[in-house]
Amino acid sequence: MQIAQVMAGYSLGDADLLRRAMGKKIRAEMEKQRAIFVAGAVKNNVPKGQADTIFELLAKFADYGFNKSHAAAYALVSYHTAYMKAHYPVEFIAASMTLDLNNTDKLSEFRAEAQRLGIKVEAPNVNRSGATFEVSNGTIYYALAALKGVGPQAVELIVEARRNGQFTSLADFASRVSPRAINKRIIESLAAAGAFDTLEPNRARVFAGADAILAACQRSHEAATSGQNDMFGGAADAPTIMLPQVEPWLPAEKLRREYDAIGFFLSGHPLDDYATVLKRLRVQSWSEFSRAVKTGATAGKVAATVVSRMERRTKTGNKMGIIGLSDPTGHFEAVLFSEGLAQYRDVLEPGAAVLLQLGAELQGEDVRARVLHAEALDAAAAKTQKGLRIFLRDTKPLESIAKRLSPPAGQAGSGDIALVLRLDLQTEVEFKLEGRFQVSPQIAGAIKAVAGVEMVETL
Repeated sequence: MQIAQVMAGYSLGDADLLRRAMGKKIRAEMEKQRAIFVAGAVKNNVPKGQADTIFELLAKFADYGFNKSHAAAYALVSYHTAYMKAHYPVEFIAASMTLDLNNTDKLSEFRAEAQRLGIKVEAPNVNRSGATFEVSNGTIYYALAALKGVGPQAVELIVEARRNGQFTSLADFASRVSPRAINKRIIESLAAAGAFDTLEPNRARVFAGADAILAACQRSHEAATSGQNDMFGGAADAPTIMLPQVEPWLPAEKLRREYDAIGFFLSGHPLDDYATVLKRLRVQSWSEFSRAVKTGATAGKVAATVVSRMERRTKTGNKMGIIGLSDPTGHFEAVLFSEGLAQYRDVLEPGAAVLLQLGAELQGEDVRARVLHAEALDAAAAKTQKGLRIFLRDTKPLESIAKRLSPPAGQAGSGDIALVLRLDLQTEVEFKLEGRFQVSPQIAGAIKAVAGVEMVETL
């Protein structure tokens, strides 16, 4: 009755403003309406104290309010969701990933949640993955249709060809898959994501041989449609595919290509090789920094890989940069304005590992970061890293190691390199290489990936 008395003296225009302020949760507009509301209440013989109390109830509801039927429906959905996640976590996350098949930001979040729960997410695989995210023995198998440039129709044709047995080689794949299922971009995306790893572990060779695979697929299809058989009446053999002889991608390049195909780092992160250095530099992860900001911090030191950079004009005509960044705990953005953009543009190139001083503020639940200072992470690491110790079983990897230790022209090294040759279980021979070499976590990671290298220690 009291609310009816109050609203009876409220004009239609004022009532609409109040409704809009509540619906849009515009706090400043709600405060403007308070005086109008209370004045109208007093005019309709409602005591001022009661009018203030009624308005406070309305204001509180405007923050976040539902009627009971709406709230009950939400509660039921929340209960069902919580039950499924608690009792069927693997299936729940796989279904959630399928629901957001084309949203790589969401897929990255779900994959991180799977890691937190100890659930394994297998990389894409032409011999196991389907069009959607599938589950087997507590493992989630990454969907081929979630890869960039690979649609569900293409995957369905690949899966259909696989029904007669797994593919045994790239030639077998090309001979059995319809040319309608693949094109050059699809092959490159599958290769970059590691979907052919069980057939050919050198992703660079498969990527470079996309045209050869496509041509073999076309030849096989033409032979089948023309009824071509071998002289004994059987089906023709799988076409031969000559892949280019190219070196495997270095770990950083392999992850970058994977990121391009998947939309986030799945099999590892470019900063993984920097773990020891980051501890020495006392660097926060993005998740740690975010939590600190939510408890009052305004600045911190973070390491990240640059995944994107956009430049825009502000209203004043000055340039600003929006930098997409990633560390093992998540993806985030940071801004910097014209002066900082001019100063750090060369450092903040996509693909670069960087050490950042960030300022930040909290806007609602979101942390808004800005770049205060940036430098190459390798340059910062060089100040704490004195050299590398490389453990070998024999001398076969030496040539590949030498290539990775060769500095770019005009750049001198400052680190020591020690080689440890393990002759047997009890005997090791260590010798130091003459001269000084460039050393960094990225170089250490590249050497670690050389066949025959057992371990690399940072000195």
